[in-house]
Amino acid sequence: MKKVLLTTTAMAFAASVASAGDMAMSGAIKLTYGAFGTGELKAGADDFKSEADLDIAATSAGGNITMSGTLELDESGTAAGPVTISTGALTFTYDKNELGALTVTSNKSTSSNTVWDGEGDSYGDYSVAFAAGGIGVTYTKDQESSDNAVAVTYSAGALSLSMTALDETTGAVDTTLAGGGVAHDYGKGDVKTTIGATYVTGPYTIALSGDDQATQNWDASVAMKNGDTTITVAADETEMMSVGIAYTNGALTVSARQEFNNKAGVEDETEVSLSYTDGALTFGAAMDSGQGVTTHYGDEAELVINAAYVDGDVTVAAKGTDQDEMEVSVTFAF
Repeated sequence: MKKVLLTTTAMAFAASVASAGDMAMSGAIKLTYGAFGTGELKAGADDFKSEADLDIAATSAGGNITMSGTLELDESGTAAGPVTISTGALTFTYDKNELGALTVTSNKSTSSNTVWDGEGDSYGDYSVAFAAGGIGVTYTKDQESSDNAVAVTYSAGALSLSMTALDETTGAVDTTLAGGGVAHDYGKGDVKTTIGATYVTGPYTIALSGDDQATQNWDASVAMKNGDTTITVAADETEMMSVGIAYTNGALTVSARQEFNNKAGVEDETEVSLSYTDGALTFGAAMDSGQGVTTHYGDEAELVINAAYVDGDVTVAAKGTDQDEMEVSVTFAF
């Protein structure tokens, strides 16, 4: 009898292993020195900071239903990553407060969150997506507020159409902290429907979009590609015109963009960026005068310079800004 039980248990275990699907682990260990802000939040004092991340991802695809999920471990604790269930043309995804179809920005004037940075935060919880025959439909919802977004896309040859209905009437719901107070204080987001179209003909790409708000927003652009160079001319509802040029040649990529008649801003913006890669070495620089209208820090600063060197599975990186911010990091990825 014991032999029968042992054999049955072993067979059941083997069956469970065989149907367990695929599992993979990835992660990184990072040591950083310096201080970098984010958005409108200034950096603190220079200091050392260590980070450790481990993601355990598993996928089951033994039948008509595919399910995947991730367990995320880092220095702050353990959390469940996105969970996805797919069958045929349908996909359901749950990832609490991480789905970016719903995004609002903390309200600076009333926020009690000490790490407010003026940047948008996602708060969508789950989505249902359908894709077949060039048609795509995605419904995203936040459980706490019932805010939602519906996006419909259609592609046929050179033509692509899109429509997005967004309802952020409530905004993200505040989270109460264990020690008292709230984690965020959000204002309401947008309630609008936006329709867009893109058409490609030869070297030209024409794009149009507009919404149904009381004060409507619209954008129009024409891009022309000629070899390694792309020139884009655009306009919007503020009567702002812009001209941009992008050039790529092997390891070098350069882009520049200039705005004119920008009534919505304090001054017309100038944007310039450059990146160069030579084997293990990468260098980049980006300048955006529009970020200086309202002081920004970190990666959103007006001028950001960065460099990185890869040695096997270790990356040494450094970056700095015109806000006297500096950060040097060494990362081991596995």
